[in-house]
This record gives sequence, C-alpha cells and structure tokens, in this order.
Amino acid sequence: MSVAVRAHYAPVFSRLGPYDRDVLDRAAWAHSARSPRLLVEYWAHEAALMAVDDWPLLRWRMREYRHGRWGKHIVKANPQLADDIVAAVAELGPSTAGQIENHLAEVPRRAKGAWWNRSDTKWVAEALFAAGTLTTSTRVGFARHYDLTEKVLPAEVLAREVAAEDAVRELMLRAATALGVATAADIRDYFRLAAGQAKPAIAKLIADGELEQVTVDGWPAPAYLVAGQSIPRRDRGTALLCPFDPLIFFRPRVERLFNFHYRVEIYTPANKRQYGYYVWPFLLDGELVGRVDLKADRTADALHVVAAFVEADRSPSHVAQALAGELQAMAGWLGLAGVTAGQRGDLAGELRKALVRR
Repeated sequence: MSVAVRAHYAPVFSRLGPYDRDVLDRAAWAHSARSPRLLVEYWAHEAALMAVDDWPLLRWRMREYRHGRWGKHIVKANPQLADDIVAAVAELGPSTAGQIENHLAEVPRRAKGAWWNRSDTKWVAEALFAAGTLTTSTRVGFARHYDLTEKVLPAEVLAREVAAEDAVRELMLRAATALGVATAADIRDYFRLAAGQAKPAIAKLIADGELEQVTVDGWPAPAYLVAGQSIPRRDRGTALLCPFDPLIFFRPRVERLFNFHYRVEIYTPANKRQYGYYVWPFLLDGELVGRVDLKADRTADALHVVAAFVEADRSPSHVAQALAGELQAMAGWLGLAGVTAGQRGDLAGELRKALVRR
C-alpha cells in the first residue's frame, strides 16, 4: 500500500525518524563486491524484506510452498509453464510477469484486472517465488522483477542447510527477542508459524535456558521472555505506526498490551469504515493514544490528515501537539511542503490548532 508511503519504508521511519530511503533500496535491490546486498524479499510474516543471511531459516517453508501459497490448482495444472518461466527468466534476466508473458507468446492471456484475475503466468511466477526458485531482483513501484535466486543471493547462503526444527527454534527466539514479553500465540504469529511447530520449539528453548516462562497480570495465557533480558523501567517510544508495523500487526496482542482496538479497514466499504482507509495508530510515550487516516497529496504538496481520533481519557491538546510534530517530520521525509488536516474525527480540531501553532 502507498497511500502515504510504501509499507516497507514505514517501520524504519517509525524507529529512526526521517532517513534516506535510498539506503534501504540499496540494501534490498543493489549488489556489488564493495556493497553486497543485505536484504531479500520473502514470506516472513507476510511478504517482507529480511536479511539475506536468514534465507536458509525459511527453506522449509519454501518446500511447503512448492506449488505456491494460493492458486495451487493453477500451478499444478501447468507444470510445463513453470519450466518455461524459469527458462524465460534465465534468458531475459530480471523481468516482470508481463515481460515474461510477452516473451512466452504461446501462453494464453486473461484480461488484466484485480489480483484474482491474474494470468496463469503471474500465478506460476508467484508460486516459483514462494518456492524459492525465483526471487525479487528489484521492485519498480509495485511491480516485482523476478530473477533466478542463484543470480541474486550468494552461493554460500544458498548452500547453507538448516534443519527445519532448528530453523523454527531460531525464528521463535528471534520473534521473542523482538517482542520483549509475549505469549506463544504472539511469538508464533511473528513468522506465521503453526501451533504444532511452536510448542516443541518453546519447550526446547526453555530447556536450553534461552527462554523463561513468566506471568503477566491480566493475561489469560503464560508469557515468555528471553533469558537474561534487561527490562527498561519506562518506555518513552513515540511514533506513527503504519497498519503493517510489527508492533501492531497481531491485533490480539495490541488489545492486550495497549487496550487499543485496531482493525485495518482497507477492504471495508467506505460507508462502513469507522476510522478510515489507511489508518496509522499514534504511539506516544509507549502508549497508543490516537489514530490518523493519512494520504500523501502530491498535487497539494502536503501530507493530508483525512481524519484524526483520540483515545478515551487522553488529553486531545497534548496528543495533538505531539502528533503535529510527528506529522511534520513525516511530511518533510516524504518531500512534502507541509501538513493539512480535514474536519473528520474528534481530534481534528485540536490537530488543526496544533499545526497552526507550529
């Protein structure tokens, strides 16, 4: 999604503030002997950028996805097409599904449209991506340019084998480290692992002294903490969080931690949305205190707040003042001249005042 900014850029901004997006692009899509590629795209939580060195940790998933994640009947019915696509990419180099399809003149086409009207070529290319045969060489806008994985990733990474059980344990440990304190459901959702994978992994991590079980008041299930973890006395984090930020993408955990009910309303009809199309929760001093529906309005050269809302029992003026600063920082990062705010939402009036004061 790119109503304000592409989702993979947003979490870095939320943690570091304004940064040069070209740095992330180079890490993900460029390679040289002096500056090797650091990131690669694959199904981690969802399609995400992850460290190149972590590729072997998800090889078991690639085997599970040998016919893709969706449209498996199309993939299974077109084994020759898979071979043809691999051969085409080997000949063409980095290519979009459309470029591959043009190269394979004999492949029947479907009318372009929504994602469910993908051509067979796109379905099979996505399956090859899920299976690890193809990967993303680069992206231009939303278009994925596929290439053979062995042309994108280092040979030593591709040669490294990690047993599935060891890989799952490592993924669980990394998730627990990222989350701080979390239930088994929280931890396994981070990399979309199955309950059957998570239970033995947690047991082994506890037995090895890498995780410890803890109790959190009010939580209905046991929680886990990385052994030896230092616990901060206070969290002062302040940030705008895109709908797909790792802090909030598991909604049950968001409600449990922050008492903040959050749902993405992108696929909800406009007249039934409560808060808006692309809503960013606002974290202020470690608490979720509001939310804003944002749109980058390039024509007006402004980051436009379509709607703004404050949580109950929060000071609207205090939230609005802090939020205005974050919005202005985001606008500058996006190369926009300023911030505008509409009328919708119980924080909109205070936010407009705060923006004027700045």
